[in-house]
Amino acid sequence: MIKATIGEQHYPTTIYARNHVLTADEPLQNGGGDRGFAPQELLAASLASCTCITLRMYSERKKWNVGIIEVNVDIEKETNGVRFNRKILLTGILNEEQKAKLLDIANHCPVHKILSGAISINTYI
Repeated sequence: MIKATIGEQHYPTTIYARNHVLTADEPLQNGGGDRGFAPQELLAASLASCTCITLRMYSERKKWNVGIIEVNVDIEKETNGVRFNRKILLTGILNEEQKAKLLDIANHCPVHKILSGAISINTYI
């Protein structure tokens, strides 16, 4: 379970997960203090970090030298929703077959599956 709390200040929010704490905030141009990731950035960070971890785990099992894995994600607002643009950079030496397999694996990371599946949100007060 994730817990988030906000006081009366604009808009730093403390987020708790297990033994970890981080701060989210809005950028200055949105009236925040830019003290942490914006909520949308946290969503993009979830996809980027999950992709990195999934690719690292898979490449270690296959004993492939992928080198450093870098994943860049941005979110574009569109008329009917949003689009996630994800670019994966690998510094290791890989053939085209390996790259194709890693792309397939990236598309099966848990966060990718969540974001590309049907989503429902139940909210209670």
